[in-house]
Amino acid sequence: MKELITFLLGMAPISELRGAIPYGLSAGIGLQKTLFLAILGNFIPVIPLLLFLEAISKWLSARSKLFKKFFEWLFARTRRHSDVIERFEALGLIIFVGIPLPVTGAWTGCAAAFLFGIRFHRALPAILLGIIMAATIVTAVVLGALNLGSLTPLFIK
Repeated sequence: MKELITFLLGMAPISELRGAIPYGLSAGIGLQKTLFLAILGNFIPVIPLLLFLEAISKWLSARSKLFKKFFEWLFARTRRHSDVIERFEALGLIIFVGIPLPVTGAWTGCAAAFLFGIRFHRALPAILLGIIMAATIVTAVVLGALNLGSLTPLFIK
């Protein structure tokens, strides 16, 4: 069950691997398995999002005010963080997805690729590299925090 939760957290647009990796490691799944599940979960939605985001967003927005507001919010947020992507295209997309900050990640990277006309064959590897970069950064931060926790008794004495 812990593995499934890690995978689903990686897939979810809010948590992505930024939530999946800390959960998996704290649940005791192990580093390699956690990374595999988080990266796979984060990458699986990318292909359908890149291929169908425009059609899906138009279809859902036409049928629901909630989805219309969501896509307006998502696209507006993406445009606000777009200077790097506009300037460097695929490399900018790697950086945008790879730096684990709020409202960056694979889902928003797909929206950025759509908004800035980055073609599928360029966007897909860029987003995958960004996912791997983000996984590396998140893992380093989480492992560093866990190791700092083991040093705490030294400072309390």
